[in-house]
Amino acid sequence: MSKPDFRTAVQQEEAYLRLLYPTADDTPGCISLFDTYLSCNVIRNQIKSLYRYGERPVCAPKMEDFKFCLSLKSMHPEERRDAWITRRAEWWAHRRLAKSSEDIWDIREEPLKNFPKPIPDYPVVPGPIE
Repeated sequence: MSKPDFRTAVQQEEAYLRLLYPTADDTPGCISLFDTYLSCNVIRNQIKSLYRYGERPVCAPKMEDFKFCLSLKSMHPEERRDAWITRRAEWWAHRRLAKSSEDIWDIREEPLKNFPKPIPDYPVVPGPIE
């Protein structure tokens, strides 16, 4: 299965995000994005990331989302929603098209033949029931 090109991936993500954020009120607010940034820096999340991945979490993109939100304040709510959706769609498209642990697996179009192998019927030997 081949991956779509970047433009197609962005269009697919935009279509999905327009369903996810049907109105301007549904997009995350700047305070919410700032809270997300702060929670990234909390000691609990720092330790969890060190344990799971061996490194501190990267919080800079969360701050960039917050700054981007602040830059949209002078726009009309629908324009702000469109700008947010475009930004997130591009982010998701980059993520989808980048290398992933899933790249080593090929998606099967049909199940393997004769899998799982049928269990043969063994004759039941009568014996004492305990």
